[in-house]
Amino acid sequence: MRGVGRRSLLAHGGLVVAFALSRRAVAQDADIPALPGDLARSPLLDSWIGIDADGQVTVFTGKAELGQGLKTALIQIAAHELAVAPAAIDIVTADTARTPDEGVTAGSHSMQDSGVAILNAAANVRALLVEAAAWRFAIGVDQVEMREGAAWASDGRTVGYGELVAGLSLHVAARPNMPRRETGAKLIGENLARVDIPAKVSGGEAYVQDMRLPGMLHARVVRGPSDGTRLKPADLEAVARMPGVVQVVRHGRFTAIVADDEWRAVKALHRLQAAGWERAGEPLPASDMRAAIRALPARELPIFDYPGPPAPIEAQPVRARYSRPYLMHGSIGPSCAVALWENDSVTVWTHSQGVYPLRKALAELLALSPERVRCVHVEGAGCYGHNGADDVAADAALAARAVPGQPVRLQWMREQEHGWEPLGSAMVVELSASLGADGRILGWQHDLWSNTHSTRPSTAGGLLAGREVDPPFVPPRPRPIPLPEGGATRNSNPIYALPNARGTLHFVEQMPVRVSALRGLGAQMNVFAIESFMDELAEAAGADPVAFRLAHLDDARAREVVELAADRFGWELRGSGTGFAFARYKNLASYCAVAMEVRVDRDTGEIRVPRVVAAVDCGEAVNPDGIRNQIEGGIVQSLSWATREAVAFDTRQRTSFDWSAYPILRFPAVPGRIEVQVIDRPRQPFLGAGEAAQGPAAAALANAVAHALGLRLRDMPLSPERIRAALRPAPPPPRQAAG
Repeated sequence: MRGVGRRSLLAHGGLVVAFALSRRAVAQDADIPALPGDLARSPLLDSWIGIDADGQVTVFTGKAELGQGLKTALIQIAAHELAVAPAAIDIVTADTARTPDEGVTAGSHSMQDSGVAILNAAANVRALLVEAAAWRFAIGVDQVEMREGAAWASDGRTVGYGELVAGLSLHVAARPNMPRRETGAKLIGENLARVDIPAKVSGGEAYVQDMRLPGMLHARVVRGPSDGTRLKPADLEAVARMPGVVQVVRHGRFTAIVADDEWRAVKALHRLQAAGWERAGEPLPASDMRAAIRALPARELPIFDYPGPPAPIEAQPVRARYSRPYLMHGSIGPSCAVALWENDSVTVWTHSQGVYPLRKALAELLALSPERVRCVHVEGAGCYGHNGADDVAADAALAARAVPGQPVRLQWMREQEHGWEPLGSAMVVELSASLGADGRILGWQHDLWSNTHSTRPSTAGGLLAGREVDPPFVPPRPRPIPLPEGGATRNSNPIYALPNARGTLHFVEQMPVRVSALRGLGAQMNVFAIESFMDELAEAAGADPVAFRLAHLDDARAREVVELAADRFGWELRGSGTGFAFARYKNLASYCAVAMEVRVDRDTGEIRVPRVVAAVDCGEAVNPDGIRNQIEGGIVQSLSWATREAVAFDTRQRTSFDWSAYPILRFPAVPGRIEVQVIDRPRQPFLGAGEAAQGPAAAALANAVAHALGLRLRDMPLSPERIRAALRPAPPPPRQAAG
């Protein structure tokens, strides 16, 4: 119990008991709406809000801060509803010993799941405090004002939250649809400074990579250079005798080195790696894995089917094929975890995005009950999606088990991060449509080839170490994620009003390389394809690209976002090298439109982006500046994917082991100016903005490049090499032999 004073349930003449009993009776009424978000999964108020005797408020969330500004937004919500200063709130994120189980932090769900839960829980707690204060003051609840962490009567009497909560229990179920606070200082909708930024820009302890615990040892895991390889046997006894080596940990094929110093652990790792490596598995099918994805056996699954009359014979057919390569998460800091094994239990500090699923997988791996495994989220230096965070947590836990009582910090090497992290799947999309004489779309077909988009671990077989221990655990079978969220199919069903539209997923179960969740899953590729195709259709119809989109949009909020972005960009006066794109993320989350201006150097193939204008509607805007941060970051990352990033392979393995072989966007290529217009819709549901910009940004870039060059590039990345090749004059046809 996190609310102080649980022993005082009968205080104030049974007020709290009556309140709880009435709540129970209300809950039995079938007409009462469900609790919002994840409050339905964890309905007790003290799962979300705690108040101590000094009036300090603690907010608990099962979601993780990943650099998206979640802590700040949740503090704002709670501070607003509880009428306290943001500084009076501590926040605890994603800790299996302290916070509710909210699954994985993914899919732009944090605000719509955890934000609404905390909003309602805080309103419930405020109602309890108001009732307790009214009882104490012997006045009506409408005569109590809450401000600055205290209750005030009209005659000046006041009592702090700490004193009030001593006679309350917060270990009671929440009531749905609690009224929100209407009076006092407004915090929701304000640009509160991000609480996670100061340590990140000042060299403070911001990330799990920065953690240092007393008596901490350092470890490195021993693996081949990449997924699908293994090291040859080496002299482990000689390595165990190296200076500073505390333990060489073996469990089947799993090997780790524990040392008293990080550099000594690295030197021991290098000595083992000198033995060489061998391929463990089948050769890769091709160096261009997009061709492999298109050619491998696939299971056909319907995505959507919107019946309509067939297009007339005279309708104009348009077809195009688009693709993206396998992509890395490209975390700036290699994956890292700290683990402590003591009393037959383990605590792991991890940057996993799903501490509860990870706990389940670790418990199976270590043959422990879940109660003996604690996973505590600490931010990692860069990742949206499933990178090596879960795997390195398992590596650290196995290493720590060999040295009980001493914390072990295990960090992957850069080449291990690049070589072993799960990749975002390569994808191929083929689109066809029919245009009527009036320029409207009369038919639409979307065909998509892809691997799965999530192999996040909830069993030991989902962890690298789980496949290496003896006996090994079986990896889970890859499976598609169905709509409405979707995996490969995310955003494959266009938001536009299209008659006679169908979509088919060609699900490639065979994974030539290990894949999992990358920011946005399949949405970036599907939106890239659909929005590039919309421009191609507009050109075929002789229509302006923005006007063409508006002609096929019925959703009023979608239209407003499109019109706002176009207006702020000055679309009607646009020059050469301009592009536009729009999507509603998952067709049920944030709306985002992007207008972009590019300059393409025809000699070098380099793309420069002087200006980007985006408009976003994510419902009620808790922290508008935080939303802009997310949209700006999404645009920059998507431009990196769309212009530079592609994992390279030979027939044996991936060959992108460092930043030279896997280049990402550098500072000179960042857009000169990004303007983000946030449409605030007070009291509308939170929609989440973390992944809204990826698809529109990539498509706007492709459309702008096509506008600048007069030719269409359909395969990402739109790299300098690909642009130069496209601009190269076609070779002359062979001369006919004289007859």
